[in-house]
Amino acid sequence: MNILFTILCGVWVTLSAAGVHAQTAGTAAVQWQRIELGVADSRYPFAIYSNKPWRGDMSKVSTVVFVFHGVARNGDDYYAAAEKLMVASGAANEAVLLIAPNFFSKADAKKHAIDGMPLWEGDKGWNGGWDAANWPRPLSSFEPIDDMLAALLDTARFPRLQRITIAGHSGGGQIVHRYAVLNTMDEKVRAAGKRINYVIANPSSYLYFTSERPLADGKGFAPFDAQNCPGYDDYRYGMHEMVRYAGHVKGDPLFRRYAARDVSYLFGTADIDPNHRSIDKSCMAKADGAFRLERGKNYVRYEKHLAKTAVTLNRQAYEVIDVDHDQARMFGSKCGARLLFGLAEEQNAAGAACRVL
Repeated sequence: MNILFTILCGVWVTLSAAGVHAQTAGTAAVQWQRIELGVADSRYPFAIYSNKPWRGDMSKVSTVVFVFHGVARNGDDYYAAAEKLMVASGAANEAVLLIAPNFFSKADAKKHAIDGMPLWEGDKGWNGGWDAANWPRPLSSFEPIDDMLAALLDTARFPRLQRITIAGHSGGGQIVHRYAVLNTMDEKVRAAGKRINYVIANPSSYLYFTSERPLADGKGFAPFDAQNCPGYDDYRYGMHEMVRYAGHVKGDPLFRRYAARDVSYLFGTADIDPNHRSIDKSCMAKADGAFRLERGKNYVRYEKHLAKTAVTLNRQAYEVIDVDHDQARMFGSKCGARLLFGLAEEQNAAGAACRVL
């Protein structure tokens, strides 16, 4: 993938003097960088963990991998796990830029110096693309992704960039899934001759394009019981009350655009606890299925149900054998490491096995 929008769209990306440089791959405790994104008079700070300083030399970077944290907003843990995988894959060199974005809330003030940072709070927070709670203008949590992708399209800074992977697990899988559905950067990246793909692992819920939900028989789909769950088809589960970022695109046009995007799903076969501490237990999420594995497999069937013979799905879907809700093992699996870092499955002896759905 690549970077051209810095100039064309007036996007500015700078590293604040208050930021801390990332350490080299294989060292301990990388610190987050406070970078600056946005257009000229609407810039805003944002936090990332990375193996390179954001304003450093990117002339040799050919691959960018984003990994998105879960509900604990622990980008440091996600970065550390991905860095180990990157090193094990033999990809820890100047050609790979690894980025773990971090969305903050007020609760993070105990751990991080978040003064002046945009904050996302509560149920309508970062993992659905809602606007920051404290910012003077509407600032969707999808906007930093847009702006980082736009920065990556600057061919002067990233002359060798060929591929961008956007991956997330759990809550991170939710933001990556919804961003993959709603963003308008995908076509711009591909039009620049770069590949962009999304890896979505073990999210609690999915965005449905119609009022249908899976039937208990595991086969068909039908409208859900709105009387007992009135909000089941509201965003972030359905098309009603859509998030501001989405604009006016809904339903069939949105599905057709998403179907064409390069998306891979990873489901842990042991992620089957309906009472897991971080699973979405709302009636809206339960309309997708009882637990994460079931919800994921139902959604794969749902996409095929919508596509029928009229729409081509650009999809891969895998069960990761005997893995539960564990981001390091999911991304370190044979299919996960291949999708993130191009590690050949036969060279990943320690990775969990994968089964194609």
